[in-house]
Amino acid sequence: MKAAAFVAPIAVVLLCLAGEVPASARPLVQHTALDNGLELLVIEDKRAPIVTHMIWYRVGRADETQGRSGLAHFVEHLMFKATASHKAGEFQRAVGRLGGSDNALTGQDSTVYYQRMAKQHLATAMRFEADRMQNLRPTEQDMVVERDIVLAERRQRIDHSPLDILNEEMAAALFRNHPYGTPVLGWPQEIAALTLADAMDFYRRHYAPSNALVVVVGDVDPQEVRRLAETTYGTIPMGAVEAKSRPAEPEQRTARRVVLTDPRVASPSVVRTYLTTSPARSSGNEAETIEVLIRILCQDDSSRLHRRLVTELRIAVSVSGGYQSRLRDHGQIACFVNSAAGSEPAEIETALDAALAAVHEQGFSDAEVELARQIIETQHLFEMDRQFNLANRYGAALANGQSVSDVEGYIGRLRRVSAADVSAMARKFILPRSSVTGWLMPEPVVTNAKTESLQ
Repeated sequence: MKAAAFVAPIAVVLLCLAGEVPASARPLVQHTALDNGLELLVIEDKRAPIVTHMIWYRVGRADETQGRSGLAHFVEHLMFKATASHKAGEFQRAVGRLGGSDNALTGQDSTVYYQRMAKQHLATAMRFEADRMQNLRPTEQDMVVERDIVLAERRQRIDHSPLDILNEEMAAALFRNHPYGTPVLGWPQEIAALTLADAMDFYRRHYAPSNALVVVVGDVDPQEVRRLAETTYGTIPMGAVEAKSRPAEPEQRTARRVVLTDPRVASPSVVRTYLTTSPARSSGNEAETIEVLIRILCQDDSSRLHRRLVTELRIAVSVSGGYQSRLRDHGQIACFVNSAAGSEPAEIETALDAALAAVHEQGFSDAEVELARQIIETQHLFEMDRQFNLANRYGAALANGQSVSDVEGYIGRLRRVSAADVSAMARKFILPRSSVTGWLMPEPVVTNAKTESLQ
């Protein structure tokens, strides 16, 4: 009896997500708003006496002023400095003393701060987060130190990885006008020019309750969480958050190519990306159909491209890919092909184009679509069985303008994907004119030939 009670709450959540429980039987997800505009989402998970507390600000790299790239991420770093009430690092030390963990992440569309700790310490996390939402006080020295840290982070995460350099250059080619073409970490010369005034202006314009979503998942009582939120976040004035306006991406009309040679590369690789819709901007089950499409194309050893390039032609040793679906305005899909010994990128690209052309001609079978759906659904349910992933999934969706019902309807939409749907998505998005192809190449070996003089 105790074991059944132990797993019941999360099982009900997963059944709701799978569309197998009617809306009237979904009491575990509560979505409300405080008077100052702050959104609050609470999900009960009674399996262990812990809680995940997240605060999502609807601002990211894509909301920066042109020429100030990296500013959103820079502000994320400064948020761990002093406030009017607490010294720099005091929040992190308090979480650590209580046996918890905390971190933050900046994306193109949002910035999230989170803590995982014993449930009795939720109020502590809320008080600290509410304090730095309105009372941040970094110094000029803090700014200099953190700016250098951000530059070092960029060198470590991007400059030390040829593939990440290529991905950055390909994104700049894929998004010609939309700010997604600029990396979240920013361009080095623009990071180096950021000032404390830049950071505090950005903070004051975007960090406010009316631009925030708080997600709490764990062994909690929703009414008690609401009371804690009102006594911490609810006392902060709403604030005037500026309306977001971003340049539109024009119609893609030409295929683009990026070639990177680097001495650290052992063997050539070919990467192909396509611009697609995002879940936040899609209609019906378009986003779920794209997931099925990319799985069939290149996500495991049974995929179309793996069978053709690795098993049959033997010009590649591996094929992988994915759907970047966490962006608000656009999505993108990518396939990565690592060459076999003796294969050249041009040969791989020709075979890749032929295999993708065959997709348009042959379409997809009901059997392969059904298998892909089952794999995606199983992975999704296992993912959502973790408390942090549950909080992250809801938080990311709501921060990008989706609703609770959008999240809970995911499995239902996935199960409605048909072979005809997948074929239609391939014809819509797998197009040369909307693609960027990247070649990652070893640096050519240069030999110095010695010429003997005639005697």
